[in-house]
Amino acid sequence: MAAEKSFFENPDLGLLMLRLLVGVIMIAHGVPKLMAGPEQWEWLGSQMAHLGINFAPVFWGGLAALAETLGGALLIIGFYMRPAAFFLFGTMFIATLYHIQSGDGFNKVSHPLALSALFLALMFIGPGKHILKKSS
Repeated sequence: MAAEKSFFENPDLGLLMLRLLVGVIMIAHGVPKLMAGPEQWEWLGSQMAHLGINFAPVFWGGLAALAETLGGALLIIGFYMRPAAFFLFGTMFIATLYHIQSGDGFNKVSHPLALSALFLALMFIGPGKHILKKSS
């Protein structure tokens, strides 16, 4: 007879909780940026210069705001989570570069750096078995 797993030995439940909490946090960060419009998007997109990309800052900034908002929602439901994690990784990687190149200390750099690591890992891990599905 197989031993029963305890509540804390459920990686899929842990992954669901992680997706829900981080998804809500990303939506809370993304919605104000998305609603701020092109002026805010231009500033966000101008941070791509840290990678040598100096064209279309409004596009890049809008994409970052959308990645945080829509990506957070996709994390929550587990649908297209790997592509969402990819775009969230990119957004947080650029934020990390911004803080490093601005000379910010570790306390400012560590937040986007930790999220970059998280989203990179989620690209490999996937959503787990608890995802929103169509009913059959």
